[in-house]
Amino acid sequence: MVETWLPLIAGFVLLVAGGELLVRGAVQAAERLGVSPLVIGLTLVGFGTSMPELVTSVQAGLSGSPGIAYGNIVGSNIANILLIGGISALICPVIVAEAALRRDAALMLGVATLFAALALALPMGRLLGAGFVVGLVAYIVMVIRQERTTGEHGAIHDKSAALLQADPGLGAPSRRRGLILPLLLALAGLGLVVFGGALLVDGAVALARAFGIGETVIGLTIVAVGTSMPELVTSVIAALKRQGDVAFGNIV
Repeated sequence: MVETWLPLIAGFVLLVAGGELLVRGAVQAAERLGVSPLVIGLTLVGFGTSMPELVTSVQAGLSGSPGIAYGNIVGSNIANILLIGGISALICPVIVAEAALRRDAALMLGVATLFAALALALPMGRLLGAGFVVGLVAYIVMVIRQERTTGEHGAIHDKSAALLQADPGLGAPSRRRGLILPLLLALAGLGLVVFGGALLVDGAVALARAFGIGETVIGLTIVAVGTSMPELVTSVIAALKRQGDVAFGNIV
């Protein structure tokens, strides 16, 4: 049984540590290259904290365990809304800006509904995957244009603020403008995330076989909660600082 749980726990630890290093290095490198904070929040922060879910799902698919990949996708969304949102609301009231509700939260619900409908009707193949990626790129372009023209900040801006609250050193100016250290941090973090994702998938598959549980159930529960730890930590820190809107933006 130790052989089953050890890769699972090690995978969780490497995913969290690697995700933190990846985001830290990428954000520092972007700042030193003169990338705007808005673009950093929309891309590096948003994708960086979601890298554990992405890598784990890809690793599961490549390992011939699509149930874990599918369960991780659905379970992470459930964990974000119910677990992270619930804990944040228990700590402090979650008061949300109208822009975040009108645009980002509505889109989140719409995408979740569309994903559920398509999953029931069609197999999740490359065509649908390409469509989802194109939709994501279109959303990012739309948000950048809106926030630059109107000045209204939505959920993704708050997600960036949540990460900076969790680690204020990310936003601090650096005296040394070299790129080598940030890039090495990002590469090391990416390596840890990839290795941790592989361990997590191996441990999850072994656990499912040991207990006779479907891989999708393991992905929906243990894997999903584990890969949602970065969002949980940043949202809890934001809620403890009475920044409920920031916690909400991180969830969305």
